[in-house]
Amino acid sequence: MLKIYQQQNGGLRGTDLSEADPIPADAVWLDLVSPTNEERRKVNAMLGMELPTRADMEEIEVSSRLYQEDGGIFLTALILSNMETDKPVADVISFVLTQDKLVTVRYIDPQPFKTFIARCERGTAMPQRAEMVLMSMLDVIIDRMADVLERAGAEIEALSREVFQPPEGTVLQSRDFQAILRSLGRKHDLTGKMRESLLSISRVLSFLTPAMEGKPNKDVRTHIKTLSRDVQSLQDHTSFLGSKLNYLLDATLGLINIDQNNIIKIMSVAAIVFLPPTLFASIWGMNFANMPDLHSPVGYPIALIIIVISGILPYVWFKRRGWL
Repeated sequence: MLKIYQQQNGGLRGTDLSEADPIPADAVWLDLVSPTNEERRKVNAMLGMELPTRADMEEIEVSSRLYQEDGGIFLTALILSNMETDKPVADVISFVLTQDKLVTVRYIDPQPFKTFIARCERGTAMPQRAEMVLMSMLDVIIDRMADVLERAGAEIEALSREVFQPPEGTVLQSRDFQAILRSLGRKHDLTGKMRESLLSISRVLSFLTPAMEGKPNKDVRTHIKTLSRDVQSLQDHTSFLGSKLNYLLDATLGLINIDQNNIIKIMSVAAIVFLPPTLFASIWGMNFANMPDLHSPVGYPIALIIIVISGILPYVWFKRRGWL
């Protein structure tokens, strides 16, 4: 799908183009979503340059994601989608900045793009130059990531209380540690993808800084510095959340280990308590003809008393030692 955005009433108006429609010369932003070969060829012919293919976008080398060619600046960043769910998706999006146009090539529809497009459709005052459209788009992406990090931080704090401050009356064995581990794993996956995305955006901004030198619009350079500071603060916060998740993971595994040790301790004590009665019962249960007290009328009651006492004594000893 190819959608173009043109200046109108101080904002940007979006129009869907079919493969047969020509691209207007005054289009400021060209948004290609899962483009067809024909749409890609049409944009390439208009710009006089080659847009990166899906394979090019997925290259992990920095030189393949950030470069200048044919008068254009090619930027590829990892952007998150479905961040409000338990299954966030990270995919690459390419931004191609020319003298008067911005082209985006993407195969996902993340929430920041929906928000930015909604602002355009509402007629909200939007920047008129392509580079400022890019800055505004990156601003929306970073703001969205900040909101998700804030929500993730609150959820991690709730998990921390669940681990260290369970509701009163809750015993260790009754807590669902599997659910806690799954929640920690989901949050760790989100923060890991967030860290990778912030790193790619930071590289984009670092590349843009020298690339925009000599441009007449000084607001762009100021905006880049502001966004770089925001990204750096989010990276620091993401690292903090990652460290906290690792600590909670270690603490949860430690509590599981304590729980298992308690179970093994109870089983060991029970085995020791029942060992002497079992020994006496085994001795007196042997079927030999000549056994002391075999025909005594008080032999059976005495045997029962000794068996009970032999079980009580180890229990009392363990209790006094504080092992129970």
